[in-house]
Amino acid sequence: MRNVRRHGEMRVINFGADVAEPISLFESVASSSVELGRGSGEVHVYCVHFDANAQIGVHPTGYCQLFLVVQGSGWAVGGDGRRVNLEPGQGVFFDLGEIHPKAAIPA
Repeated sequence: MRNVRRHGEMRVINFGADVAEPISLFESVASSSVELGRGSGEVHVYCVHFDANAQIGVHPTGYCQLFLVVQGSGWAVGGDGRRVNLEPGQGVFFDLGEIHPKAAIPA
């Protein structure tokens, strides 16, 4: 991963929006991601950046997914069709195959 550099025994990871790649799947708008890590099994870790009107459209998860809001606010809809608004420090967990969209809430 080109966003990782060694610092002695540690690996320093840059996951800022400046190194993020646009997300083009699922009718995504104004969203990008940075790969942070990948395991040998079903472990994938990404940081997703949303602009003010960003969204990732309806799609099934390819693996279990943890969506955490660290800045701004957003929303997600789970497989039951219920929307939940999320503030910094909150998140949602999607099961494998769960149909869901997610988006930012403009400030």
